[in-house]
Amino acid sequence: MGSYSSNGGRETPFLLIGNPANKRTKGLQAARSKLGLAPAVVLSYEQLLKRNVYIQDVLQQMTGGGEIIIRLDAPGEDQAVERELIAWGAPDRSGDDVFWSASSLPERISISATDALALPLQHGRIYYPAQWYRGYCRFLAAMQREVRASKIAVRWVNSPGSIASMFDKRSCWQLLSRHGLRVPALPAPVGAVRSYDELQTAISSSGMRRLFIKLACGSGASGVIAYQINPRTGDELAITTIGIEEHAGSSSFYNAGLLRHYREHSDIRQIIDWVCREGAHIERWIEKDSFESKSFDVRQLVVNGEACHTVLRLSSTPITNLHLRNERRMDIDGILSAEVKQAVKLTSEAALRAFPGSTAAGVDVLVQRGSGLTYAIDINPFGDLLYGAEYEGMNTYEWQMRELLRKE
Repeated sequence: MGSYSSNGGRETPFLLIGNPANKRTKGLQAARSKLGLAPAVVLSYEQLLKRNVYIQDVLQQMTGGGEIIIRLDAPGEDQAVERELIAWGAPDRSGDDVFWSASSLPERISISATDALALPLQHGRIYYPAQWYRGYCRFLAAMQREVRASKIAVRWVNSPGSIASMFDKRSCWQLLSRHGLRVPALPAPVGAVRSYDELQTAISSSGMRRLFIKLACGSGASGVIAYQINPRTGDELAITTIGIEEHAGSSSFYNAGLLRHYREHSDIRQIIDWVCREGAHIERWIEKDSFESKSFDVRQLVVNGEACHTVLRLSSTPITNLHLRNERRMDIDGILSAEVKQAVKLTSEAALRAFPGSTAAGVDVLVQRGSGLTYAIDINPFGDLLYGAEYEGMNTYEWQMRELLRKE
């Protein structure tokens, strides 16, 4: 299966683990074609999760005695894959929990593997996020174990362990903090807040009355709450994408896709209790810098240690995620000063160095209003889907494939 690259040398085989019909897969294949590279061998999450195919068998077919590059892409946007991952994380399913940070999965937030595979298809419904994350961690551990057992030389674009750490906002915060990155302060130790009442205790002791509350393993603004409470009146406001549905005496939660403003205490308590049960990361709400009356943060792609593609995410709300159809700007020269651009670059590159098993990730950098200080607030191992962004005339996938050639 050997082929030759446009740089005149033997091309290293490239294995992509992803969802074949996904726009990420199509973007990467288009980039390889443009650069004269052979198409990546695509191995679907669904095949691997159902154990219809094993990665070591595919590696054996690909190897010519040299190294193979493996890229793990995002598992999202596929409901069959979502259910398989929830099933993999079930309490009645065995698995390797080496990458999973929690000690157990309480019965009230888990279901059996059989029930997981039978979950109805409901668009936007957030099903068992803690169990999903446990299942993904088990899958990542299985891929690592099976690749090692194959004895074939591989180079991970992002290692399974680094992906698991980036996906857990609690682990990510701890790792960035240990590496000296500036990160938002916490009202309580990591993972200590497990309910609305414990949140109020943390607020009283820390004095932090404006907080971001996030599902520890959520993505794309799913499970994010911008919360504030008035210390004098006790009035509360929660801005979030989380919607609530009541059915047959029970509540379900879904990603509404648009921001909602909750002011009723009972609604806010219910949402926060749910997020905390599933696992929450809670940090100080730092005021973002603004441009034309819109707050913004920066999605900075870092590849092989170098900051490359930059996108400003602007919003008239506190939550800037692009999934919410917020404005994106690539023309940053008229918005960020040279000093702030350099600070964003250095912050993002330092953030990726905290994950030595990773060579590419999107780093979300917050620029604090008034001070210009930069904070690393999130690391996305799949944060390279940036429409319209170019760096040295290349889109994100073309740049990454070019970097592979240059490294070889």
